[in-house]
Amino acid sequence: MAEDNRYQPINCEIHDGFELACMRRAVHKINWIEEGDTRTEELRCIDLESKAGQEFLIAENRAGEQFRIRLDWITSQLPY
Repeated sequence: MAEDNRYQPINCEIHDGFELACMRRAVHKINWIEEGDTRTEELRCIDLESKAGQEFLIAENRAGEQFRIRLDWITSQLPY
């Protein structure tokens, strides 16, 4: 059976937490599920992006590698 990849909007309070993290350029341990695999990285939150009805976190690790993570795939919670 094919996996349902439709974007599921996230709670506004959680979205606000990501906005705050980006404004602060805060570093957090982020967990997310991508293509069936669980990923965990310590990332600096840089920006949020909306494209084609989906929302993404733009973040980077200490090595400068950038990540574009769909918000509804993130399983960790920020402390805000």
